[in-house]
Amino acid sequence: MNHGNRPRPAAEAQPAAKPLLAALAGKPVTPPPIWLMRQAGRYLPEYRELRARAGSFLDLCFSPDLAAEATLQPVRRYGLDAAILFSDILVVPHALGRRVDFVEGEGPSLDPLKPPDIGRLEGGALRKRLTPVFEAVRSIRADLPRACALIGFAGAPWTVATYMIEGGPSQDFAAAKRFAFADPAGFAELIDVLVGTTAEYLIGQIEAGAEAVQLFDSWAGVLAEPEFRRWAIEPVRDIVARVKHAHPRVPIIGFPRGAGMLYADYARDAGVDAVGLDTSVPLALAQALQARLPVQGNLDPQLLVVGGAAMRSGARAIVEALGGGPFVFNLGHGIVPETPPENVAELVWIVREGRAA
Repeated sequence: MNHGNRPRPAAEAQPAAKPLLAALAGKPVTPPPIWLMRQAGRYLPEYRELRARAGSFLDLCFSPDLAAEATLQPVRRYGLDAAILFSDILVVPHALGRRVDFVEGEGPSLDPLKPPDIGRLEGGALRKRLTPVFEAVRSIRADLPRACALIGFAGAPWTVATYMIEGGPSQDFAAAKRFAFADPAGFAELIDVLVGTTAEYLIGQIEAGAEAVQLFDSWAGVLAEPEFRRWAIEPVRDIVARVKHAHPRVPIIGFPRGAGMLYADYARDAGVDAVGLDTSVPLALAQALQARLPVQGNLDPQLLVVGGAAMRSGARAIVEALGGGPFVFNLGHGIVPETPPENVAELVWIVREGRAA
């Protein structure tokens, strides 16, 4: 018998999708799902205790039990809609055989890569060297609350390349830009290596249990328009195609921080399922992007430090502008160490209860 559009009996009702995955599939979700970049980190006292036991930062990243615990801490404390794997974008160059250290109070330090080094990158060892990360993903997925999604991640090729060439953080990215301008074939070779290894790394995370993945292009905003297309959009599009070939239903979020007006080009051409918005993106532009695909963002992390009326007002404006469409509430960049944990709890309550006033 044809029942047409009659509703299913209760016994046949399908389980509700996880809020994050529903939003990334293009569905408006009320209240919007919320997770926060760097939600596991130094602002949490339980993380500081864990970090003190771990030894080096990379020891923490490559210890499956400790990485899983760091990932789960903010989920337990705040009941967030997603956990994001605790790791770092620089585990990929480490797995390629490059020296990567994290200097307390200074950040990452690498041996600056030169053109002859590209041919010596050890891509064949990637899966083996990143096995502890995949073990952590499996452990996290097993311990997550039923409604909480697990996000894997990697750095986008341009951003990872800048760290490899500069030897660490940079103010002007002069070495990376000079490399790309003076030796475009050599730079393209490096990007090609990073495209392949990043796609393989994300596929490994998905096979271990990640339900969505995010590509962080933290330094995309330093590129002019032609280079943005060549080194930010095209490599991400290639990665997306490779991951989707293996896992077509897993959503991919792209975060081209600082892209400005080029966000529209990225949303149109990078192939991602959703786009993360940095703090500088006006809500009018965010709404225009949301007409094409789900958006994620974009509260200023410093409002989370200050809290109070300023945070409530900022959160209210974002939810009112974007909450009617496919939307994930997040920050425009990561939580900073000075953030009071109680402000995070209040922000989650504001978004969940619709009490941003």
